Amino acid sequence: MTIDEVTAEDAATLKNWIEPIATSVGAQVLVSDDADGFKTVADELGLLHQVCKSHVQRNTESLIDELRPLVAKDSDGSLFAIGVQPAQAVADVVRLGELISSRQPEQGQELEGMHRRYLQAAPPKKGGAARLAYRLRQLFLDRGNLWRRLTRYRKWRGPNDEQLDGTNNACEGAIGWWIKERYRSMRGYKVPTNALRVSRLRAWCGNFLNRGGADLAMLLR
Repeated sequence: MTIDEVTAEDAATLKNWIEPIATSVGAQVLVSDDADGFKTVADELGLLHQVCKSHVQRNTESLIDELRPLVAKDSDGSLFAIGVQPAQAVADVVRLGELISSRQPEQGQELEGMHRRYLQAAPPKKGGAARLAYRLRQLFLDRGNLWRRLTRYRKWRGPNDEQLDGTNNACEGAIGWWIKERYRSMRGYKVPTNALRVSRLRAWCGNFLNRGGADLAMLLR
């Protein structure tokens, strides 16, 4: 585990952080949340990429809850403009939720077909808001492009038959156990560097929990 203060979430910053770690451990797969920067970094470093299925499912379900009542009544008339019936759009949105739950690699072709149904939806004019049909077009396109990163865990096996569980829960669990602290307004960190140092110390100590505990005397040398 590495604990660092990353100054930004752009791809260049993330690459400078991830590349030496990936090289030092001989990484084959980068597992991350759905942030676009990680996708760029994985591709540039030649790493396979697994996007956390839990993040994508939650985000998709929220979008479906928002979009379903709107498409049911074609709230802005944009579905009618491209010849798609509201009932068809509702069925597509519902089906998207089913696909995101099942996450079978071969289902990516079905997403492509759903995306094509909305290809005539025009993008918004500069400074304008996207209409409903175009939002569906982009949603199906995004999930289609994401599909191989979302379903990689189904088939990937490491050299010793290692498997991925499709989430970044291992990383977030480690953060929760070893790094996170409740902010204390009266005793908070006055210097950001100290927060980094303490998080590193806690993570280091945690590595020895099952080995008799850390030798804190080392810190006094």
